[in-house]
Amino acid sequence: MHGYANPARFLKVARPLTAWFGWGGALLIAVGMIAGLFLTPPDYLQGESVRIMYVHVPAAWLGMGGWTGIAIASLMQLVWRHPLSGVAARAIAVPGALFTALCLITGSIWGRPTWGTWWEWDGRMTSMLVLLFLYFGYVALANASEEKGSVSRVTAIFGLVGAINIPIINRSVVWWNSLHQGPSITLKGSTIDSSILWPLGLTTLGFSLLFGAIVLMRMRASLAEIRVEARLKRMAEA
Repeated sequence: MHGYANPARFLKVARPLTAWFGWGGALLIAVGMIAGLFLTPPDYLQGESVRIMYVHVPAAWLGMGGWTGIAIASLMQLVWRHPLSGVAARAIAVPGALFTALCLITGSIWGRPTWGTWWEWDGRMTSMLVLLFLYFGYVALANASEEKGSVSRVTAIFGLVGAINIPIINRSVVWWNSLHQGPSITLKGSTIDSSILWPLGLTTLGFSLLFGAIVLMRMRASLAEIRVEARLKRMAEA
């Protein structure tokens, strides 16, 4: 990873990857959504409402995955002092919060016809809401940081400590009984019928690639801002 600590070397790889991730993700999302909406059958219990999972599940995955990325970047900043780790963590925070909010919104829409309520204070939904507030706190700390384009040590510690919530979200449906269904996809297999499941793989991969493209764009913008500020500072001192 330290081989890409040089911003110029990182940008050389990030520029083409942004386009590949963005367009590839958009294509996979389009194919997956068309298949999920028009080609797959309705669920025998949930009916047509099950189709919202093609957005809800990737959003939940990326909300959790985003904070996991922040925690890894924070660890790299605190232990190995990787120059781009703070830039990466800051770039992840806003899209991570966006997908977490999308998960909560689509979950409420899904829950209304399925459970008869928009919201239930159970372990899964409450811990996801906590994750959204953690994102808000991280963004606020990052914006208050004096580290231009990066984050402070305090913000990195917050990002690392906040990762405690990720296993809680993951295991919440096992630890506590609630309206929320148990794990549908595990290492042992899936309880979702294959005729409904396959478009989910496309949308999950598509949204993941799109997420990566957004993060790379934000990192490139932060590095450009840092470069411009450094140039202006040199001009002012000349």
